[in-house]
Amino acid sequence: MKLALVGSRYFAATVFDMLRQLEGVQFTSIVAPAADDRLGLAAKAAGLPVHVLANPKIVPGEAIAEGTDLIVAAHTHARVSNEALARSRHRGIGYHPSLLPRHRGIAAVEWTILEGDAIAGGSVYHLADGWDAGAVAAQDWCFVQRGESARELWERALAPMGLALLGRVVRHVRDHDEVPAAAQDLRFATKAPLIKRSVVLTEDAADDTVALVATVIGADRQGIVNALSECAQRHGANWASSRLARAAGEFAGMVHFDVPRDSVDALAASLRALESAGLRITVSRSAAGEPAAGWRGVELQLVGDDRKGIVSSLTRILAMRSVSIENMHTEIVTSPGTGKRSFKVAAHLLVPAGLTNEQLHAELDGLAREMMLDVALGDRPGA
Repeated sequence: MKLALVGSRYFAATVFDMLRQLEGVQFTSIVAPAADDRLGLAAKAAGLPVHVLANPKIVPGEAIAEGTDLIVAAHTHARVSNEALARSRHRGIGYHPSLLPRHRGIAAVEWTILEGDAIAGGSVYHLADGWDAGAVAAQDWCFVQRGESARELWERALAPMGLALLGRVVRHVRDHDEVPAAAQDLRFATKAPLIKRSVVLTEDAADDTVALVATVIGADRQGIVNALSECAQRHGANWASSRLARAAGEFAGMVHFDVPRDSVDALAASLRALESAGLRITVSRSAAGEPAAGWRGVELQLVGDDRKGIVSSLTRILAMRSVSIENMHTEIVTSPGTGKRSFKVAAHLLVPAGLTNEQLHAELDGLAREMMLDVALGDRPGA
């Protein structure tokens, strides 16, 4: 059976590796949004040509080779055109991370969390006109864990589910020369449009903590991190996040503590007292209250595959629009199961009052497309 694979990023590359292992499967076309996309690089390493989309929003007919039996779409933001589908004998299938027809749209996983769904799922469906409206070829489900973010749900359950479902349907087409199809029940259809804020399912909590950020520099020795953690524990603070490093005999670190309001000053004093042990420590408190007149607070979150130039490109765009960065936390996270390295940015911004979130998001869309990043913006209320 001859396949055309259309997709992007880690999920598409993983689907590519899975499909390559199936007996009797060949590729006629690999279609990616950029030559350095994960799918494009994987195909190139395997010695296969890659069609790079001129328009990242649509897959034209010429991207699909004649003689294709089935188009498989895996994490593609480009619509597979009718001309492209017509070049495939069984047209095409795609994976959508919801129990279709529920949560049709680009933000299905986020809306699963927002709606408080106890059960999530994934669907392999026929590519057709309409927003994720084609017949369903296969489905599966999973429970949603409380406290789970949309990205965590995707990585834990929905991405592996999609890999298994696509493999199941491709094997069925190979063995039976037909694509299973069950019409979607429109009575249960809901929409999942793009949202521009981070989503996590948690219990409501009072805003009774203050963020303290401690920067620590000094000669490396045993016990530095323990001393910091003991200070936090004594004052009831939570060690929220940190970046710690040792190089050339020196220790440098930045730690974000969430501190009960009535313990802020005491913890700050306790941390500064560690300077007597030969450390240089600065402690800063996150800004509370409303921003100054003419400015408003905005939260920025950015996630994508780790690569060079993300921070420099991001800060250049923000500076061009006169956006000030109050504080910014970055980290590189490696998935224990896959070894995938993701780069994450969380920042508090001060944005000119005349610049809307939609306008700022539009400015960042180019960077998001170029580097295959997920960007979310949301108003930050005063403390």
